[in-house]
Amino acid sequence: MLKKPRGTRDYSSEEMEKRRYIEQNMRLTFQTFGYKEIQTPTFEHLELFTAKSGEAIIDELYSFTDKGGRNLALRPELTAPVIRFYIDKLQMEAKPLKLFYFGNCYRYDRPQKGRYREFKQAGCEIIGTNTSEAYAELIAMAYKILQKTGLKNLELKIGNLDLLYSIFKKFNLKKDQQKYLTPLIDKSQFEEVFDALTDFGIKNKDASLLTDLLQTKQLKEIEKYINDDNSKKELEKFKEILKYLRESFRIKEYNISLAIVRGLDYYKGIVFEIDAPLLGAEKQICGGGAYELISLFKGSDVPTAGFAIGFDRTILALEKEKYTFKTKNLDFFVIPFNKDLIKKSLEITSNLRKQGFLVDIDLLRRGLSKSLKYADSINAKKVIIVAPDELKRDCVTIRDMITGNQEILNINKLK
Repeated sequence: MLKKPRGTRDYSSEEMEKRRYIEQNMRLTFQTFGYKEIQTPTFEHLELFTAKSGEAIIDELYSFTDKGGRNLALRPELTAPVIRFYIDKLQMEAKPLKLFYFGNCYRYDRPQKGRYREFKQAGCEIIGTNTSEAYAELIAMAYKILQKTGLKNLELKIGNLDLLYSIFKKFNLKKDQQKYLTPLIDKSQFEEVFDALTDFGIKNKDASLLTDLLQTKQLKEIEKYINDDNSKKELEKFKEILKYLRESFRIKEYNISLAIVRGLDYYKGIVFEIDAPLLGAEKQICGGGAYELISLFKGSDVPTAGFAIGFDRTILALEKEKYTFKTKNLDFFVIPFNKDLIKKSLEITSNLRKQGFLVDIDLLRRGLSKSLKYADSINAKKVIIVAPDELKRDCVTIRDMITGNQEILNINKLK
């Protein structure tokens, strides 16, 4: 028997209803912030992803050679394709460009709860501005999108890579040492961070101090180690972003964290993550910040920032919170009393559909009793019984499937 590939999923109609509801909800929020939807191909040239993330990423990709000998890959994420699209077609557009998207992505990961080989991402990029208000709005939008899906339990963490690297420099950490520390910090392995620092020849006192700084939520503690002019300017901008977030967007529930490193060399300055703690180890559902990719892809450099939301994890988090998803049940289920009334029943069904109602009709000729049971099983709100005696008066019987009440109504008054 054929089965679905490992790391993929089939979705029932009930699950698809959840997914479409959340997607529509997110799409509307993007649009209220002035973002416009785009779409890029499911596969791209392999070079696009190796240029961004290095040759090591090939082991994580579904890559292949097509019949023309081109090296291609299913997209593992959506930022690189969007920037490729921008450089190819959109560089002359008025700035800032606010772009959002939804799409399936593919990674050859070990499948586990909340992590699949085929998964869906929602995300956005803002291109052409690096003002404090633009970054504050970006973070606020990410938070609002997740709130408006119905999630209650969210943790927003905000950091700054420029400040982190300034502190690294103050502790005389070399580039290769910083690179070694980054994945440890990203995984919150602070004991390993401390051990690595001492292995680098840093005194225990300083290693302990730096490890504590990576875990502090107090901006005042971080400020003590920001001394050079460039870092001071970045610190003031960071404070301004946080002020806009608190005072203009009314988002006060956040924590400062220097441990947000995003794990990629092209991120710079402001970074942020949003967690759903109920998901446990795989709790991060959103991550983003400012980055530099356009110049890497040979475009004219402009400021860029964005974020990605783990669509599947968002739904998992909502299910953990016992969220009640809105469902679209049938407004009417039409039952012809006999074969002779099928034509009229189809006509009634078509007219109701033209009015925008969700309508289905018995297509199995199963009889009244069995049709009523079926209508109940699919949660139809009302049943229309088309019977000969009532039809002589241009009427049908309407049964409310919730209350059980019935009434006879003129066909022209159906609504």
